[in-house]
Amino acid sequence: MINRREFIKMMALCGAYATFSRSSGQLLAAPLKNLKREPARSVIEIWVWGGPSHLETFDPKPGAGKLYNGGYGDIPTNVKGIRISEFLPKLAQHADKYSIIRSMCHGTNGHETATYLMQTGRMPGDGITYPAIGAVLAMLKSKDYKGKLPPYIALTTNKGRFSENGFLSDRFKPLATGSNPNNPQFLVDGFVAPGGIDKAHLTRRQKYAEELDSFNRAITSCRELRDFAAAGQEAQAVLTGDDAKAFDLNLETPAMRDRYGRTRFGQCCLAARRLVEMGVPYITINAQGWDTHKKHFESMQKLGPEFDQGFSALLEDLSEKKLLDTTLIWCTGEFGRTPKVDYNEPWNGGRNHYCRCFSTVVAGGGFAGGRVLGKSDERGEFPVERPVSPVDLLWSIYELAGIDPAAKLPNPRNLDLNILPSSGSKNKIKELYMG
Repeated sequence: MINRREFIKMMALCGAYATFSRSSGQLLAAPLKNLKREPARSVIEIWVWGGPSHLETFDPKPGAGKLYNGGYGDIPTNVKGIRISEFLPKLAQHADKYSIIRSMCHGTNGHETATYLMQTGRMPGDGITYPAIGAVLAMLKSKDYKGKLPPYIALTTNKGRFSENGFLSDRFKPLATGSNPNNPQFLVDGFVAPGGIDKAHLTRRQKYAEELDSFNRAITSCRELRDFAAAGQEAQAVLTGDDAKAFDLNLETPAMRDRYGRTRFGQCCLAARRLVEMGVPYITINAQGWDTHKKHFESMQKLGPEFDQGFSALLEDLSEKKLLDTTLIWCTGEFGRTPKVDYNEPWNGGRNHYCRCFSTVVAGGGFAGGRVLGKSDERGEFPVERPVSPVDLLWSIYELAGIDPAAKLPNPRNLDLNILPSSGSKNKIKELYMG
């Protein structure tokens, strides 16, 4: 899944994480004292990059007319009374495993600002770049995480909209694996070889690098350099050892790979399940291609089946392996898309950015399945019941992960900051909790 350049990045991040694990593993956490169940062990974020249309996913409007629904309808699910888009027949058979929020809304239609808002619960402009939820959970859960892989892994790219670790150390930024997990990997003796480099070749390169590092050999009295060298050795051990096999999808049966779909998204979902099995606290699947300004329905002919197969397989697989109860999944974009279709040139049936009403799906980790929260109007333009803001959603994710969202957030400037702003956000979607 990775090339030479990406392998170097992985080495650096694994080294930084190894140094952190030895020296700073007791960072202040903010455990939630009154959580009535075990907190979610891992979180999978399916980030539908660009903004999915709720009308073609989880809030279809079959009676709104072609100007809004493009002529597409809805289908029943395995939960009585819940219907979703005809583009998602496989997910329709697993509606008992997830819940839908149909009244998500906020006030910005710009990709960057909306992404920041959905990831941090805050609008930019106060001179502080807050960390995304993935970085915060990576930090606060690190003391309980015994694995050697970094605590925050992105499949396969970062979002790129803002610095996801914000004011936190780079050791809490996501490790982006890069490349396409659906492509065949170059394997030698079970080693996942970056860029086609076999294990012997990699060992030789490491040996040459050490021989050229005369500076490090000369300054043997510097504790920081000794720690850095030790971290590098630990990183090499991680990437050539059993932990790296989490990224080797060829260890799965062909039938399992087919079950998820031989697409980038499908194989990312499979990789996410493998990382959950390794105990990685936070995993993001950045699903691209959903910024469908032009020919929206033509794009959905490809995006819909890929998303449907990969997401449904992930839910079913985690459930079968008894991992869904301890793995929280949230699936959303930075916003939705305009309910009214633009059939004019140059859009030719496109949908544009729309923040006033969209859908989010939550599953596992303490969220119940088979429920719907909120309601949009007959055209999907505005919430008419229970509007839910980004901070409302994030509040519950933190809470079910065992973190008090109102707790203080450690930061290098020692500012008086909370993990989330607390006004109006406590338990707004608690009725989606299990039990």
